[in-house]
Amino acid sequence: MATVTIKDIARLAGVSLATVSRALNNAPGVGKETQERILALCRQYGYRANRLAQGLSVNRTGIIGCILPGLDNSLFAEITLIIEQLAREHDYHVMLCRGRVEDPHISQLFDYLIGHRVEAIVLFSSSRQAPALIRRYIGRVPIVLQGSLMPSDSLPPVPVVGTDNEAGGKMAAEYLFRLGHRTVAYLGAKDQNASHALRYKSFLKTAQQLGMSVQLLFNDALYSSVEVGHRLAKQFFFQNFQETAIFASCDNIAMGVMAAAKEFHISIPEELSLIGFDNIGCTSLPNVHLTTFDPDSRKILETVLECLIEAISSPDIVKPCLRLIPPTLVERSTCQPCRLG
Repeated sequence: MATVTIKDIARLAGVSLATVSRALNNAPGVGKETQERILALCRQYGYRANRLAQGLSVNRTGIIGCILPGLDNSLFAEITLIIEQLAREHDYHVMLCRGRVEDPHISQLFDYLIGHRVEAIVLFSSSRQAPALIRRYIGRVPIVLQGSLMPSDSLPPVPVVGTDNEAGGKMAAEYLFRLGHRTVAYLGAKDQNASHALRYKSFLKTAQQLGMSVQLLFNDALYSSVEVGHRLAKQFFFQNFQETAIFASCDNIAMGVMAAAKEFHISIPEELSLIGFDNIGCTSLPNVHLTTFDPDSRKILETVLECLIEAISSPDIVKPCLRLIPPTLVERSTCQPCRLG
């Protein structure tokens, strides 16, 4: 038998379609012996219920749509694994799509997910354009934004869950100050990404309040990749730098700094202290051991799921809110007290 349908199972079992449906959903009205016979036939012939078709009949598919900027980024790869696990714990499945808010086809992704009857959508983005995009789909599907907003950006009428980047930037400046660093650099600053903008502006403000001098190197690329970090670090090293520490906008940028430092024979942390942000998996490796900030991605995504389930259960009640999870400093071996001064 080729593709087995529910009709085939009903014919083989000698029962009605309704009986097969009740047996598969463990509904009352089916004898134990009949149910076991139906399930055995399903296993024997490899029948799998069409979850989407079942969902259409009860207006529930159990599918959550997730739009991420990319999966080649270590942080987003880790996020994908966590949210899939958490969704399963709540009896949901995840439909992943890759797209950036700035992409011209982003609306097609929303339409695609809505067309496949997802129960809600998580948009992973800190783009300054995200609120405007979300407003176009209010009322069509529950949405949660996982990312950051600038204080000047109007809060979209949906839950927003993200890292407290202002707290992270402040803690980084204070940490380097305690270590005696007074002349520092920030690599990878971006203005069109709210997470990065909040992080570097908070770092800059706190550092200046503490009497520190800060050099900013901006990232004009779409992504904050290791390659971008490597390019920015080479630009920094060619300037005959005087800074004693670098706060990288994220771990990928920091990894690029470490690679460039080896090429320039600059010792980390003896000659230059380095902090990252995100605590991606490779930062704890013995040959890396990067001091960084852990945003607690699991806590963030647990909060995202809580907001999603609440939105799904009450789709007509819009509850805008902003929930920020504070990062934690993870001290490793790329920072040490400044020996100058």
